[in-house]
Amino acid sequence: MPELPEVETVKRGLAPVMEGAVFAHVEMHRPDLRFPFPARFQERLTGGRVEFLDRRGKYLIARLSTGENLIMHLGMSGRFTIAERSKNQPGAFTTVQKCNPAHDHVVFHVESDKRQVIIYNDPRRFGFMDIVNAGDLETCKHFKAMGPEPLGNTFTSNALNISLKGRLSPVKAALLDQRVVAGLGNIYACEALYRARVSPRRKAASVCGIRGERLHGAILSVLRDAIAAGGSTLRDFAGAGGDSGYFQHRFDVYGREGEPCLSCGGTISRIIQSGRSTFFCGHCQR
Repeated sequence: MPELPEVETVKRGLAPVMEGAVFAHVEMHRPDLRFPFPARFQERLTGGRVEFLDRRGKYLIARLSTGENLIMHLGMSGRFTIAERSKNQPGAFTTVQKCNPAHDHVVFHVESDKRQVIIYNDPRRFGFMDIVNAGDLETCKHFKAMGPEPLGNTFTSNALNISLKGRLSPVKAALLDQRVVAGLGNIYACEALYRARVSPRRKAASVCGIRGERLHGAILSVLRDAIAAGGSTLRDFAGAGGDSGYFQHRFDVYGREGEPCLSCGGTISRIIQSGRSTFFCGHCQR
């Protein structure tokens, strides 16, 4: 599942094409993805200008001139591809990245100074799209319980301490709860806990004081480093231009079971927590 750095990478790839452009036509090749498309999906988008492309947690948000917002979630295998419309064949296009046309479920034809379309491809169809009024965005079902953006001004070490206070679950499980911090997933929770030298087994409520400050700083640093590397590509992820992320080549613990710890030379372990694999160094992380 793409996490915050991957979604941010996609947003930055789409922004030059999508921001300021008008949806001239929207093709739908099926009635649903993970969930059915909202009513009058094509009609509500057509003619709308994308004023700004935003991200909230693991979601993309196209803020439209119509007063509505297009919410997009990539799921496990969703990806956006920027394509060029053919000059010789009206309506035809050639992609900059090879996708299986059978899984090109939505095609956004945009009016701008370039002959481009944006294709949403999703073989597993775990992604979804929704349309929400601008005034209802923060209280809609997708965001009403979501925690602070980790790279935003409201995510401080004190805010993290308050979110973890009283939680008896392991801190790793708490970090995956989107009510604690938005956008963090399994990969970057493992990496942040390692950088903070905090055991994933430790009760969340006990991660306070110096440990809490270290964890807060580690979350920020690992997300910033991952964004700078274009995210992580383990299987399906690619940016809007077709490029894979490279942060997986810099993992300290994730996916490195049995390999030596880069700090102490000990062995990286793997355990299962909440149905997910957790990778850590039992010597460095306490």
